[in-house]
Amino acid sequence: MKIYKKKNKIRFLDIGFGSGCILLSILREKKGFKATGVDISNHALKVCNNNAYNLGVKNRVRLFKSNIDKFCNGKYDLIISNPPYIKNLDLRYLEKDVAQFEPKLALDGGLDGISEIRKVIKKSSELIKKSGKLILEIAYNQKNEVKQLLRKNSFYVNSTVQDLAKNDRCIISTKI
Repeated sequence: MKIYKKKNKIRFLDIGFGSGCILLSILREKKGFKATGVDISNHALKVCNNNAYNLGVKNRVRLFKSNIDKFCNGKYDLIISNPPYIKNLDLRYLEKDVAQFEPKLALDGGLDGISEIRKVIKKSSELIKKSGKLILEIAYNQKNEVKQLLRKNSFYVNSTVQDLAKNDRCIISTKI
């Protein structure tokens, strides 16, 4: 919200929107923003559609069931994503409150934990406008590798944001 506090109208994309909590919160705060969401889960699509309707923002959001690799709809000022980033082998060690309430699909980042992040960055470099922002949530130990991927895909890394435990958990970048 800080990045776009002076903007009244932008188009943004949420890759892997899930329940829509981030996407819909932004739409509630910024009445002139329009959003597109893409997720591979039918359940997420239904939940987010219901939430959008209940929050009164349904007319400003378009949701698609698609893998990000196949999505090619529009150009965006902002792309946000909280992709799966947990290493496949680490899934069995998750705390119960995470493992019981999050679908495995939303957690499994492949063997290295960044296979989905890699896809998001690659596709975002095609879907984002020049000078557009890409904001990614990452695991606490992925900052350097993700920053390298961003640079390889023509993004300038603006900053990282830490969580309450002081772990780097979010990277803000700009398409150059």
